Amino acid sequence: MTFSPNASEFEIFLPTPPGLEALLLQEVKQAGFKRAESIRGGVTIWGGWPEVWRANLTLRGASKVLARIGTFRAFHLAQLDKRSRKFPWGDILSPGLIVKVEVVTNRKSKIYHAGAAVERLERAISEEFDATIAKSMDEAQIVFKVRIDDNNVLISVDTSGEVLHKRGHKQAMGKAPMRETMAALLLRACQYNGNEPVLDPMCGSGTFLIEAAEISRNMMAGRAREFAFEKLATYDSAAVQKIRDNWKTRESTQHFYGSDRNVNVIGFSNANAERAGISDMCTFTPVPISKLERPDGPAGLVIVNPPYGARIGKKKDLFALYGAFGDVMREQFRGWRVGMVTSDAQLAKATKLPWLPMGDPIAHGGLKINLYRTDIL
Repeated sequence: MTFSPNASEFEIFLPTPPGLEALLLQEVKQAGFKRAESIRGGVTIWGGWPEVWRANLTLRGASKVLARIGTFRAFHLAQLDKRSRKFPWGDILSPGLIVKVEVVTNRKSKIYHAGAAVERLERAISEEFDATIAKSMDEAQIVFKVRIDDNNVLISVDTSGEVLHKRGHKQAMGKAPMRETMAALLLRACQYNGNEPVLDPMCGSGTFLIEAAEISRNMMAGRAREFAFEKLATYDSAAVQKIRDNWKTRESTQHFYGSDRNVNVIGFSNANAERAGISDMCTFTPVPISKLERPDGPAGLVIVNPPYGARIGKKKDLFALYGAFGDVMREQFRGWRVGMVTSDAQLAKATKLPWLPMGDPIAHGGLKINLYRTDIL
């Protein structure tokens, strides 16, 4: 069976790092997408191209938006070749595009050689539609991701292009930056909804605070970037502009505080906040943890992504850092909640903060990290 890319509804897959699926599902349901369901590695929804465009533009937690545009059975390479040549590539591809195919899963199937499958699929697209095949993923304008599972060939098109954490305004970064998509979901896990101040005492390039400020003003996540879907034959620029025009931002009186002992990254944070259009809501200061002071005004959320173990720094030195962080939180931040990301339970324990029971571990850069949370201190 094959269904057309022009079907009124098809399945759309929204990937996220394992461990964050439930949080992304919350966001997707809140945004009103239909038939949202959590699966390992992401969330599936159903819709047409308007839902693809809206998901790319507005969701904060999804890494990509993959439109599952077709499926057929194939038991050997010759059959894969024949059926992929009959697939309606012209319904989705515009002439002159540079295309790449990636076989992302190949399980329990008689077609077991992913490279040979890629070769057949790319040749079919090239010869039947006269597209140019990219030499590498970096060169491709459009990428098709293909799953071959139990002899079922599922074709998805990556409608995002660059990963969605690249919002378009973070150009300056320190070491081991937090991805915006992950930051947004971790803020959600801390019950942040935009109606309280947020402080990050090891702010790096400002990711947590910029996301928090944008959420507070309800700014569109993808407002400042381009997407692969703009190159597809299914693209309707007027319809996409309407999604942009109908989006409503809101006023916010909240303020966001970032500090870091590294003077250089404070400059990065200021520049990134300026590009994001929220610098008026943020204050960044070069202050070490030991000199951190509670800001004036109401209590809110402290969220921090400190160095940990294998990532940065020597573990022995980190115990003192985490201990100092815990001391400052207990002494100066009564009434605030704390969220902290780390891969190391011993370092978390060194803060002596009253951590709540943890959620699932999260896959991040080859590590398993956890979000540690407190109730109101």
